[in-house]
Amino acid sequence: MRTSKPPTSLSPSRASDFMQCPLLYRFRVIDKLPEKPSEAATRGTLVHAVLERLFDAPAGERTAPRAKALVPGEWDRLLTARPELGELFADEAEDAAGERLAAWLEQAERLVERWFSLEDPTRLEPAEREFFVETELESGLRLRGVIDRVDVAPTGEVRIVDYKTGKAPRPEYAEGARFQMTFYALVVRRLKGVLPRRLQLVYLGSGDVVTYDPVEADLERVERKLLALWQAIELATETGDWRPRPSKLCGWCDHQAVCPEFGGTPPVYPLTVPPPSVPVEAPAPG
Repeated sequence: MRTSKPPTSLSPSRASDFMQCPLLYRFRVIDKLPEKPSEAATRGTLVHAVLERLFDAPAGERTAPRAKALVPGEWDRLLTARPELGELFADEAEDAAGERLAAWLEQAERLVERWFSLEDPTRLEPAEREFFVETELESGLRLRGVIDRVDVAPTGEVRIVDYKTGKAPRPEYAEGARFQMTFYALVVRRLKGVLPRRLQLVYLGSGDVVTYDPVEADLERVERKLLALWQAIELATETGDWRPRPSKLCGWCDHQAVCPEFGGTPPVYPLTVPPPSVPVEAPAPG
């Protein structure tokens, strides 16, 4: 039987998984089922790498042509670190695969170039890039994640920036992104003792910049939500009761073959589940 370990921490992406579908969370965190890389997600990883690397150059050299020129090299770095990404363009016909790759890299270059119409990197000196953060709440819950960029003004004000390679969602669908950014604000508040002045989402797909200015009540609200989520995760971990939550997003899920909603059977649960309690009868008097 496969073995696994119970989850010990929560990140914005894993919290989003559980809210979307508890069974998806199980497949990713506990079963650790493999997923096929997608062109969109991999392109996002590539663009993030380029924007991080650009700040290695002096301010005056942070130009759009230089950033676009970084794309092929960063793609090679990704392939070296994750050879399985080469499967994205493994068509039978070599010419077709080459054309798809070239078009895909060109799309990444366009996203990188669009960033220059939204922010001016010659006027930015990030305090942190691809910043891994982790903290523990009083409850014992560990929160962790990676922030794309942290800017600190001379006055000490903190801005958290996240790059999105998709389009900005309509306001009624923006709660997920706001939750993620407030999550980061909560962690930074605990690590640095400063309430971030601004949370900024840069949508390269549509050319939008969306900002939030959080207050302490926002952080308290997201902390309560995280604690409630964690209690639900702990209960599901202990009981093995991970229920699917069907939605339109099921069409993009890699795990339909093992999902009950699609006639599949999940793998054997790799954690020990205590047997149901059996009531004990009281001894007869006398």
